[in-house]
Amino acid sequence: MTRDMQQPSAMTGVPGLDDILCGGLAAGRVYLLEGSPGTGKTTTAVRFLLTGAGAGERGLYITLSETEEELRESVASHGHEIGDQFEIFELVPPETLLDAEQQQSLLYSSDLELGETTRSIFDAFERVKPTRVVIDSLSEIRLLAQSSLRYRRQILALKHYFSCEGATVLMLDDLTTEMLDKTVHSVAHGVIRLEEIAPSYGPERRRLRVIKFRGRAFRGGFHDFIIETGGVRAFPRLVSSEHKTKFARDTVPSGSVELNTLLGGGIERGSSTLILGPAGTGKSLLTLTFAVAAAERGEKAALFIFDEERGLLFQRARGLGIDLQDLVDRGCLLIQQVDAAELSPGQFSHLVRTHVEDQGARVVIIDSLNGYQAAMPEEQALILHMHELLQYLNRQGIMTFLTVAQHGLVGDMQSPVDVTYLADTVILLRYFEAFGRVLRAMSIIKKRTGAHENTIREYRIGSDGISLGEPLEDFHGVLKGVPTYVGGGGNPLLDRPIAAS
Repeated sequence: MTRDMQQPSAMTGVPGLDDILCGGLAAGRVYLLEGSPGTGKTTTAVRFLLTGAGAGERGLYITLSETEEELRESVASHGHEIGDQFEIFELVPPETLLDAEQQQSLLYSSDLELGETTRSIFDAFERVKPTRVVIDSLSEIRLLAQSSLRYRRQILALKHYFSCEGATVLMLDDLTTEMLDKTVHSVAHGVIRLEEIAPSYGPERRRLRVIKFRGRAFRGGFHDFIIETGGVRAFPRLVSSEHKTKFARDTVPSGSVELNTLLGGGIERGSSTLILGPAGTGKSLLTLTFAVAAAERGEKAALFIFDEERGLLFQRARGLGIDLQDLVDRGCLLIQQVDAAELSPGQFSHLVRTHVEDQGARVVIIDSLNGYQAAMPEEQALILHMHELLQYLNRQGIMTFLTVAQHGLVGDMQSPVDVTYLADTVILLRYFEAFGRVLRAMSIIKKRTGAHENTIREYRIGSDGISLGEPLEDFHGVLKGVPTYVGGGGNPLLDRPIAAS
């Protein structure tokens, strides 16, 4: 371990991957990059060589399964030109093997083919004298070896040769033969696996995992990555414990006196707030009031919308007295429309981090978790992702607001996913029926960071936003949807004044 830590690193140049590897590859070692066809092995390998060329290192790409023309076209599709940045050696079978007449009279044994292949690889290396080498792919060598023993000896011979020459080698394996054969795993200094997952709807999802890395720490587990124009981009799994900052955990009021009273003064920095309620109760509008309050304090807010189209949100907010376009133009509000079918959870976490660390957002709004859940393969994974994301935001001093649309309208409500235990504050919105009208009620059912009012208040949505009334002390069973009036006579809800925000 000590010797590898003292060795210089060979950066892959793939955004995010060097972070996962905690500083890139150890130079002068042999590595295995494996994955089924289409997972981005070639794209990653080309970036590895181009990065070396940028650092003044000579590179050699040995291709056994793809022609040089195909490789150059693939690189050009990402907006790059190989030019003379590294050498391409196309290793093809002897011409006699492609001649049917010669095949009848001359039989090449696998031993001879394997020997010629190895000799050609060594000759190309001696000619170029590269610092970085890519061998694409091992499947061809495995077929020529025909047995696990001969294949292992061949890989050991290649490793010994390249190690003596001090080259950093990336061997690609497309896993088209003998997927259970772990020969190279035991020989290689490090193993990186690329995987592709096809969900029932939407585009494929890709993830990578560092299976092995001798003598050096790395970020374990699966990490999402994408193939985009320009190459591969990885998104290291978010570990909240690595991101701790110091900040003043003060209480920040909202723009409403009544809401502040209900919240016990406001929302604390470095805390998360979950807003629960059925459709139409004003969850999104309530989060926007906190975004407007942040703008009035001179802070930035980042809004990630999963469920609503951006233009419609702007129009609806304008009818409620909130000019989102003005906030965007002034740089107070960052709005990101998120397509859950196109964005992986790791990519979303990276997007949130970018808004916080690079663009200075101090308030983050995720509307809603229902849409975010659609990006997750299973509920348990959603809980783990949300736990790390909320812990990260809390440790950055960010005020986070999440919305969850519950199933149903009146009475017993069901949430698609229970994250109430993750949030520091939970605001509950409800419909209730009284005197022939459908009304709305708001209450705080949880607040870790301080005291709060334990009453239930009616609220109304109008042209000036959300307005709260006095506590509903004359009713029992409001949260059930059909309350019982226990006060005096008359219709108190019709006569009850609603305070302006």
